[in-house]
Amino acid sequence: MKGTVFKISLAAIGLAFAAIFCVLVIPPLIENPDIMGAAASGFVNPYASGYASDAICCWLVLLVWVVYEYPKVKYGWVCVLLGMVPGVATGLAAYLLLRMNQLK
Repeated sequence: MKGTVFKISLAAIGLAFAAIFCVLVIPPLIENPDIMGAAASGFVNPYASGYASDAICCWLVLLVWVVYEYPKVKYGWVCVLLGMVPGVATGLAAYLLLRMNQLK
């Protein structure tokens, strides 16, 4: 895969997830602004718990990676925040793009 295709794909996936998040999560959160309840909703059954646990662990992996590469890759903390909201798909895609641009 060429670098340009890779970058476009990462940006498209990250932005697509952010859009899906906005459509699916923001309206119910505006209607009922219980953030803790919304977070706990990811653990309503064993299947949802598995997916939620996977997302949390992926975010932790991203966090460790960003902290490890901090001297070489600046502004990774923004990607860690994006990993929390809207989610890891957006945060990881942003970090990979940031990293590619800074480690040339």
